Amino acid sequence: MFKLNLKIAIRNLWKNKGFTLINIGGLAIGMACCLMLLLYVNYEWSYDKQFKNIDKIYITGLNLKFNGKLATTMALPNKLSKAAMEELPGFKRSARASNENNVKLYSHGQDNFKLTSLYVDPDFIKIFDYHFIYGDANTALNEPGSLIINETTAKKLFGTQNPIGQRITYDGKKELKVSAVIEDLPKNQSMQFDVLHPWSFLDQINPDDKDNSWGAITCFTYFELKDNVSMEATNALLQKFIVNKEPELKKMTYEPFLFPFAKRHLYEDFQNGKSVGGRIDQVRLFVFLAFCVLLIACINYMNLSTARSEKRAREVGVRKALGSARNSIMGQFMIESLILSFVAMLIAFTLLEVLLPYFNNLLDIKILINYSSLPFWVTLCSLVLITGLLAGSYPAFYLSSFIPVKVLKGFKGSTGSLSIRKVLVVLQFSLSICMIISAIVIYKQIQYMRDKSLGFDVAALAQIDLEGELVKPGKLEIFKNELKRAGAIEAATEYAGAFTRGGNITGDLSWPGKPKNDVSIVSYRSTGFDFANTAGVKLVAGRDFSPKFPADTTTSLLLNQEAVKLMGLKNPIGTVIHWGDNPPLKVVGVVHDFFNESLGAKVTPTVYYYNLRDSKSLLLKLSNKQSLTASIEMIKEVSQRLNPAYPAEIKLVSEGMADKIRSEKLLSVLSNIFGGFAIFISCLGLLGLALYMAEQRSKEISIRKVLGANLSDILVLLNKDFMKLVIISNVIAIPVAYILVTKWLEKYDYKITMNPWPFVLALLTSIIIALLTVSLQTFKVAKANAVDALKYE
Repeated sequence: MFKLNLKIAIRNLWKNKGFTLINIGGLAIGMACCLMLLLYVNYEWSYDKQFKNIDKIYITGLNLKFNGKLATTMALPNKLSKAAMEELPGFKRSARASNENNVKLYSHGQDNFKLTSLYVDPDFIKIFDYHFIYGDANTALNEPGSLIINETTAKKLFGTQNPIGQRITYDGKKELKVSAVIEDLPKNQSMQFDVLHPWSFLDQINPDDKDNSWGAITCFTYFELKDNVSMEATNALLQKFIVNKEPELKKMTYEPFLFPFAKRHLYEDFQNGKSVGGRIDQVRLFVFLAFCVLLIACINYMNLSTARSEKRAREVGVRKALGSARNSIMGQFMIESLILSFVAMLIAFTLLEVLLPYFNNLLDIKILINYSSLPFWVTLCSLVLITGLLAGSYPAFYLSSFIPVKVLKGFKGSTGSLSIRKVLVVLQFSLSICMIISAIVIYKQIQYMRDKSLGFDVAALAQIDLEGELVKPGKLEIFKNELKRAGAIEAATEYAGAFTRGGNITGDLSWPGKPKNDVSIVSYRSTGFDFANTAGVKLVAGRDFSPKFPADTTTSLLLNQEAVKLMGLKNPIGTVIHWGDNPPLKVVGVVHDFFNESLGAKVTPTVYYYNLRDSKSLLLKLSNKQSLTASIEMIKEVSQRLNPAYPAEIKLVSEGMADKIRSEKLLSVLSNIFGGFAIFISCLGLLGLALYMAEQRSKEISIRKVLGANLSDILVLLNKDFMKLVIISNVIAIPVAYILVTKWLEKYDYKITMNPWPFVLALLTSIIIALLTVSLQTFKVAKANAVDALKYE
């Protein structure tokens, strides 16, 4: 029986090539979109899952009061790791790791490269079991002068030579020895680095860090728990560990906690000390989007299959009259659906292979299909079966239900089945309209964030790292003056680090009128002279740091408006502020709030102080009298001449700001692409219903034409029913979309104001698309010769 059903199914599909191609096309596009989205979801979900003991690895977070709210950071005191290992049970290993943004110069012979490095405890490479090509994980970080490099770095520096024992010069100062080489890290790992140094080396170059207090949060801390140890019980012991060491911190709610490292990538957002999501929200959205696109493709198949019901009705009637059971007929339709699903999957898979490199390039990721993975093939086969059964279920049940006597006398469409098809079309268009509205709102929010005034001159600002000869005050001044004389820049100033990244915070500031129980935390950044002018930041009151005032180098401060508001200062200029054990500091200026570290969140209260030793970057205000390219080339030329050992890397601040909305851009791109495919497939579904209506009403239309109805009357008659479906879809989709986008916008402090235009635009777009789709078919029916439909009556 199966063989017979298979033969009939193939014959029917071949006979109706047009419908078959439309069905296969719709299913193939839906499956390709679904597979692409599921691959991306799997890529995000697999972050950091490569480590053997990932379920026992934890990063330590810290909850502390931040301006009246409980804030969370992953930075901890550098004393915590060793003390917790010695005094608390349950820990198998612990390791510290420095900030992940360390970029230093590494040289071998004449080759110089700027590489990303981490300073870690030796147990770090035992907690995280990296794959060693050369060297021994047990001894690789035992000596301060040793270092581990990855495979790509080894090839850069040594070519095909064995790197073990080779010498590398660090930052032009210290000679270190390669002790091990590890495989390159996959892109879907949270921690990315080229070089690993032992923590003992950091102690050599920054000896003062050993004396940091328990209140200084300077590094990441990782723990590996022993078997059968409860994270909750360990967290309870860890919670008061720091404040018991330094009771002064109790007033700041200084509470460390363990957080699963496997969740770090997807659950990075915290509110009031609790994880509230993060990228996982986007991943869930893409899973839902994948399901929606596939569902729309399946609905499209159902509509197109049942649209041919009149042609298949007599076949079903004859087969039933000859003794075929309903189950057999259902089996035939299900086999047809599964064949289409299988062929569609082959086409979808081909599309996936062709488009995956472009998808990777678009998102700057590296998704690879693992053909040796059993879950991959199980997912693929499951998708074929689910799609085939889901798409074929309704046609199989509906078409096999025809009564032989009725269909052989003359097929009459079922009102009930028509209603189900209308429901399916409404569902299709509702999902598509939701996608249209969401895509519009996401785009408008991105435009708002990109176009809003940032409070500084983002277009004219660049930065270069202070390193090598440029850390010497005399050489740095020569560098600035040469750039000004060459016309490359208008102004320059030192800055704490990368201008678009966060920095340090302190709770140790005191100002007039500050309550004793106030534990407010303030951000602080070091800078040089002429800061406001260089960055293009407006001065609200007072003046900028200037070499004309010698006190600016030791006892002066700048505040931003948020800091003034936090401190409640009515006349901030001249206010004396105390900062720990430092000499009293006087406020000399107030700068307008500017958005350099976050686009969608409020500006944090920040103080700026003059300190060249703490500044790691030089901000450059580029000249507007020549092109950007010319200015950058000139800066590179001067830098190479004055600081030849260090490759000149000029970074535009505008590029750093663009990275701030990368996540939103990704969401917008994927919503537009896959939403567009969903709308296209929905139009195929609407075309299916139009074909069905044309079949059902062909005689009615012919009679109306014979009785004098003109073309426009018939087009209105045929189109108005479909427009009702589109209107109903909008009535359902608009409230749902409003709730979804409003919820999404809640995470931004600065966001667009919701207005009717995205919903009106979605309504008009859906009506126009539906009208064009249906009119293609209805126009052909309305123009048909009435004699052809009535000659058998």
